[in-house]
Amino acid sequence: MVNRMDRRSFLRGATAAGGVLAAMPAIVPSSALGRDGALAPSNQITVGFIGTGSHGIHWNLRAYLQQPDARVLAVCDVDRNHLTKAQTQVHQKYGNQDCTATKDFREILDRKDIDAVMISTPDHWHTLMSVMAVAAGKDVQCEKPTLTIDEGKILVQRVRQAGKVFQTSTEDRAVEVYHRMAELVRNGRIGKLQRIEVILPKQPTHAGDPTPQPVPPELDYDMWLGPAPEAAYTPHRVHFNFRWIWDYSGGIICDWGTHLFDTAQWGNDTELTGPVEIEGTGTHWEGGLFDTVKDYDVTYTYANGVVMTCTPGNPSIKFIGTDGWVGNRGWRARLEASSDEILNSVIGPDELHLYTNPAGEHRDFLDCVKSRKDPYFPVDIGHRVATICHLGNIAIKLGRKLKWDPDREVFPDDDQANAFLSRPMRSPWQL
Repeated sequence: MVNRMDRRSFLRGATAAGGVLAAMPAIVPSSALGRDGALAPSNQITVGFIGTGSHGIHWNLRAYLQQPDARVLAVCDVDRNHLTKAQTQVHQKYGNQDCTATKDFREILDRKDIDAVMISTPDHWHTLMSVMAVAAGKDVQCEKPTLTIDEGKILVQRVRQAGKVFQTSTEDRAVEVYHRMAELVRNGRIGKLQRIEVILPKQPTHAGDPTPQPVPPELDYDMWLGPAPEAAYTPHRVHFNFRWIWDYSGGIICDWGTHLFDTAQWGNDTELTGPVEIEGTGTHWEGGLFDTVKDYDVTYTYANGVVMTCTPGNPSIKFIGTDGWVGNRGWRARLEASSDEILNSVIGPDELHLYTNPAGEHRDFLDCVKSRKDPYFPVDIGHRVATICHLGNIAIKLGRKLKWDPDREVFPDDDQANAFLSRPMRSPWQL
């Protein structure tokens, strides 16, 4: 059962500025228009935004405001500066003052006139907010990845039980070079796939300042921490830099791996499973605030014999088969292949065509909210990709070869490794 804290106790004493916690607009609830499986006559999907930091505003909110059949009704952020900026952006787009702003995401989930939510928070909030959202009857687009493997399993279960549309939020499957790469491999253009080489960046560039500082007045720091452990505030802990701290994320392997490992799983036809063996070495950031992986060299072995490696450098991916290779060097870089024949090959009408939406993740999600079909990166495939990231981190932490059962999603007879499958949540938050 999801813990729903008393909002009154959270909001008591809070200050409202710049329209924060403004009155809700008078909009007919979508449930009164046949929301369950049916589209409102206006053909418009109402959306609430949870998390309006840099990526939330500049990538997600900007994209939604360009969709003619989406209407943003509310924004939420624990940082008043982010919140006000998002609300202003919505008002400027629509030419009115109807967008509600709140520091408490549960205010958005309780809205009967909101059909879907876009979650752009730190990783440690992803699963909890998504589970609460589908329980409240919302379809969900949520940034990647999960925080743990067990959280991902719970997320898949709850989304499927609720019958809601869930889009794992990355653009990769809409990017032509990655879609083309996966289709060439799946249609046998490089022969039998033998090896996948994934290269991720090496970030961050410093270890972070752990010096405690006063919490700025615009930030509800306790709500930012949420289910994460108590910790002293420092600017390097919050917002963008949460990625490099274990309590909130899984470091560079989780941040970038969710992108390129998805293309690898797509091309390998292992979207709903995973490797059976993982081995990794590496170091972690030390001497400062950050404590996630710094250097890394991970090898994954699949049941079909394919071996995938992951090392740092220029973010790239390469598929190597018995009859050639295909890949690129650099994020979204042009497609390369071992021959012009492979590079220029045409996928015939009777061959496998992988589902994509060139208009992107946000458009794909909205289309699927209407059709009730799975989007191009649904919850279970997103979970399996995040699992690849977590497996790499666990292998590096333990410094030894690990066996993995992708059907049971456990490390067989390995209590030490299985201890990393979950993490406790700070009371009163719980799944």
